[in-house]
This record gives sequence, structure tokens and C-alpha cells, in this order.
Amino acid sequence: MSSLAKVPLTVAGVEALRVELHRLKTIERHDVVRAIAEARAQGDLSENAEYDAAKEKQGFVEGRIQELESKLSSAQIIDPKALDDDGRVVFGVSVDLEESETGEKVSYQIVGEDEANIKLGKISFSSPMARAMIGKSAGDTVVVRAPGGEKEYEIVDVHYI
Repeated sequence: MSSLAKVPLTVAGVEALRVELHRLKTIERHDVVRAIAEARAQGDLSENAEYDAAKEKQGFVEGRIQELESKLSSAQIIDPKALDDDGRVVFGVSVDLEESETGEKVSYQIVGEDEANIKLGKISFSSPMARAMIGKSAGDTVVVRAPGGEKEYEIVDVHYI
């Protein structure tokens, strides 16, 4: 068993990381090698900004490849469709909420750190909002401590999709 901690990811999150890894290995890595070769062909490397930039990008690409391979090797893939936790909020589910004071309705999916994107309604399982919801069910009220103060939400529905 690996000593690495398991990284929870949804099925879609794992696929996105695999796509990025494939792109880095098959396109980005080759582009960087080509850019380094072209910069070398220009002669004096001590004052060659293109060479320095290409080497820096190579370091970034190789670092990101290692990071993605590590995350994928330690991924704990969670498929929300396969869960049935009696309507409770768990990792991977989508939750419909209503802000108690304003009546504003919002929906979030609880995902892994790498998948979080508030613009897409995906929040990290470690965020204050997700931590407040986990273990709760439709009809429950959650209080979230936000920078602007506490906000209260009612969980309207939980979707295992």
C-alpha cells in the first residue's frame, strides 16, 4: 500500500487530469524540446532569452507531469451515481441550497481540490461551505462562516449525479 494519502476525485476530475497529462506528454513536452533546439541553434546560450524561457517552460512542464502522475496514482475515484447515502451530503454530490435571508438559490457540486471551480458551481470538499454541508440532508439548515459574516442556507435537495 502506498504511503501517499488518497486524493478524492470525481470520475470527471480524473478524466480531466488524464487529458491534461496526455497533452503535456504528447504536445507540450515536444514543443519545449523543439524550442530548446531552436534556441541552441542560435549560438551563445549565455545571453539567449529564448533558451532561458524554453528551459524554464521545460521545468514547469516536467514538474506538472510529475504532479499529475502522482495525483492520478493516489486518486480515490468516487462516482456520485454509485453512491446512495440516504440523501446525505457526501463527496461528489450536487446540492441545491436556498439562502435563508434572501431566498437566493444556488447549486454546488462537492469535488476534489483540483476540480474546484466556483464559476462552474464546483466547490472543494475542504471549503467552509462543503464542510458545513457534509453529513446533512435535504431540509437541514447549514451555517457558513464567510468573510462577510455568517450565512444560513437550507439544503433543498441532494443529487447523486
